[in-house]
Amino acid sequence: MKKALLILLALVMLFPLAAGGSKEDGTTVRIGVFEPASGDNGAGGKQETLGIQYANSLAPTVDIDGTTYNVELVIVDNESSNDRAATAASMLVNEDVSVVLGSYGSGVSIAGSDTFRAAGVPAIGITCTNPQVTEGNTHYFRICYLDPFQGTVLANYAYNELGARTAYCLAKLGDDYSGGLVNYFIQQFKALGGTCISETFPDGNSDFTSYVNNAKNSGAEVFFSPVSTEAAQLIIDQSSSQGLGMPILAGDTWDSNVILQAAKGKSNVDITVTTFYPEGANPEFDAGFQEWVNADSTRLANNGGDDTVAAVTAMGFDAYNFALQAIKNAGSTDPADVMEALWTTETDGVTGHIALEQVNGDAIRNTVYVKHCNTDTGAWDALPAVVVE
Repeated sequence: MKKALLILLALVMLFPLAAGGSKEDGTTVRIGVFEPASGDNGAGGKQETLGIQYANSLAPTVDIDGTTYNVELVIVDNESSNDRAATAASMLVNEDVSVVLGSYGSGVSIAGSDTFRAAGVPAIGITCTNPQVTEGNTHYFRICYLDPFQGTVLANYAYNELGARTAYCLAKLGDDYSGGLVNYFIQQFKALGGTCISETFPDGNSDFTSYVNNAKNSGAEVFFSPVSTEAAQLIIDQSSSQGLGMPILAGDTWDSNVILQAAKGKSNVDITVTTFYPEGANPEFDAGFQEWVNADSTRLANNGGDDTVAAVTAMGFDAYNFALQAIKNAGSTDPADVMEALWTTETDGVTGHIALEQVNGDAIRNTVYVKHCNTDTGAWDALPAVVVE
């Protein structure tokens, strides 16, 4: 009886592994998802992850050299923290992933990079726009445009479209994304003949009253602050209550329904952002995602409580399919083979054609989409896209 019981226990322990596809059974390929689900960038990270998960729901398998593999997403929360990045990256490496997607937030991507490099695991940045993510390495790739491009477009818009000659710029101290994008904006705005007043706020700051007052008293005609959605909500509320009196410009982090919700009903707030994808550009994708996200309360909550299609969601969708194509091209689940295949992989995504230049592995992109917040409807109004030849 004891021997029979031991055999039964052994079978019970083995069954879940066989049913789920173990690391050793050879029928599963793992894709790591290196994204924040908490911290300053948690809202954006959740929406980017939703795009990956939606893509996985439509394409849950991949054919590799005649064998069909199940695709398993291994998701870790890097907590929007540079200090947490290496630990979160190590968790993915230890799960034998073939490739990693993420992260929303350039700083945490940079902080996790060395862990992926040391393990020989390729990573694909989705919306991390700081040049340092890929600069000088051969393991981190990217499917979005970069901040020098985005910063130039924003500065041109402020100077040429808004007629601003003095800009107030606000970034978070020590933040690679907002600090970097502000610097690129300033370079171009000054080159056009404009003047910039620049300030930074410390981590954990929740009172932007003094910064709004400084902007008002500076003589600036535009307020530029490409910070996290968490800080952006506070800036919007305090700009409205204090009567900022000038347009607010921001980059892709502000392209979120969190921003729309914060700005709705505030007629004295004027917000324009640059982004990767305008809702409505691909109706089939939008409708499919909205049906999928509305079917599950957790998904809906992770999308900010409604079915707005964020640009980062579309980019997450494209990144997953780009990774699948690279795995197919590699004919292998081995990270080294996938890394080599990524350089020449191309796909047509919902955000456009994706191919990589051969120096740093950055996407060849020449289009930035511009959106203006309609505070009456709580939706984005699409403005003409900016195409740089």
